[in-house]
Amino acid sequence: MSEAQEVRPPVVTPVRVVIGLCLVAPFVAMLWVGSYAKTDPAFIGIPFFYWYQMLWVLISTALTMLAYKLWQRDQRARRVQDGGAAK
Repeated sequence: MSEAQEVRPPVVTPVRVVIGLCLVAPFVAMLWVGSYAKTDPAFIGIPFFYWYQMLWVLISTALTMLAYKLWQRDQRARRVQDGGAAK
C-alpha cells in the first residue's frame, strides 16, 4: 500500500451542476407545452407560440455556449490540480 494516495477532486461540483442546468433548461422549457400553447401576446404580429420557441433557439445557443466555456474552465482547473498531467 502506498503512503501517498492520489487525491482527486469531486466529480459533482457546483460548476458542473450549473453546466447541467444550462443544458437541461431548454428541454424543460420546450417539453412544458402548456406554458406556451397560446396565441397571445403577439409580438410584431407573430403569435406567442412561435416567437417563444424561436426565442428559446437563441437562449439555448447562449446557454450551450456558457456550458461549454464553464466546462473548459473546469477542465483546465482540474489539469492544474492534477499537476499538469496530460491525458
